[in-house]
Amino acid sequence: MQFQSHKKTQNSQLINPNSQIYTQFSIKFPIFTQFSNKIPNYSYNFEPKIEFLLMESKPIDKRYVVGYALAPKKQASFIQVSLIDLAYKKGIDLIKIDTNKPLMEQGPFDCVLHKLYGHDWENQLIEYSEIYPNAVIIDCPDSIKRLHNRISMLQVVCELDNVFGTDSFGIPKQFVINEIEELSHVRIESEGLKFPVIAKPLVADGSAKSHKMSLVYNNVGLNELRVKPPIVLQEFVNHGGVIFKVYVVGGYVKCVKRKSLADINEDSLGSLDGVVSFSQVSNVSSGHEEYRRLMMGLEDIELPPLRLITDIAIGLKKATKLHLFNFDVIRDTKVGNRYLVIDINYFPGYAKMPDYERVLTDFFWEVLSKDKKGVGCFKKVESRDKEIRLLGNTGCSEDGGMVLPVSPLKRDEKEASIQV
Repeated sequence: MQFQSHKKTQNSQLINPNSQIYTQFSIKFPIFTQFSNKIPNYSYNFEPKIEFLLMESKPIDKRYVVGYALAPKKQASFIQVSLIDLAYKKGIDLIKIDTNKPLMEQGPFDCVLHKLYGHDWENQLIEYSEIYPNAVIIDCPDSIKRLHNRISMLQVVCELDNVFGTDSFGIPKQFVINEIEELSHVRIESEGLKFPVIAKPLVADGSAKSHKMSLVYNNVGLNELRVKPPIVLQEFVNHGGVIFKVYVVGGYVKCVKRKSLADINEDSLGSLDGVVSFSQVSNVSSGHEEYRRLMMGLEDIELPPLRLITDIAIGLKKATKLHLFNFDVIRDTKVGNRYLVIDINYFPGYAKMPDYERVLTDFFWEVLSKDKKGVGCFKKVESRDKEIRLLGNTGCSEDGGMVLPVSPLKRDEKEASIQV
């Protein structure tokens, strides 16, 4: 649904806020009033489009309400009109949760989609799930917390088994610096590392501070670090300047290529500065001009083996009990078939993923519309001595392992997506 805005003119055919069409449209499209109120100096000339939408709307047996509680920046990037419109057409209403009001005073919601933290918010989710036991909480706070620590985050990778093929996978070597005094006398060689190393904040909560990292070339660089402990010193592995970002949405997996830090020649380490700060390599959407620039030169880069990525995604989903996350993978250029998971993020920037509106809408629909014999059933998990209902999967093998079918790969030159 496309909205056209223009400055007020004498001949403009504008919507009367008191008209019946406006009222009907506001009920069907609640987001309409949010957008119209945000631009006071503009009016909207799309009453004919509203009449068409109201006439063409097909009746849906049951509508579902997904309440979303997101930080302002996250909401601005994720809750696009294109997503709201597609979800509405499939019988799903996306409604903003007012974080200034108690959750219990809002809704009711069939599903609560959130990326907020803190004990107060967790208690509200617990209380809500007790009153509305069939409401789906995406995702469980205790499961999300594990990804807020860069050590426990990657430890989950070491717990995976039954990963396909001869290609090896794992995580980089790393250890924690808890006090700033340790930086002046630490010997990374004793920890099994060698320069260069990546310095990252131990806390990975999605804040701007948690994304501030440094590439450290020598001991002088360690003492020049501006990142305050606790920090993680992580092995830097030459990976051809390419990172593979794998997005997981329920049973959907998409692997895309992005440019990353360039390889470093060990012979040149002595001539390099002590430390170089950097942040996320890419933070742009797929339709942005910057995205196209970042993709230049990646056409001939081979993606990791499909089965390997699939197995890791399934394993991480099972181990973390999360359904919205992504993980970053690099390929060791020295070994060739050695892949390392270097980061896992909850509820990442899906707007950067091509066709994210369809993927998320299909996920919401599957969660909400299936009966308890299907993928959309509920599994109880413990959260602070209370139970929160979490989206689960009934497909398990005899030994308790998850068995999920993989559909044929749809791939272009730069991306691979699968359904598991």
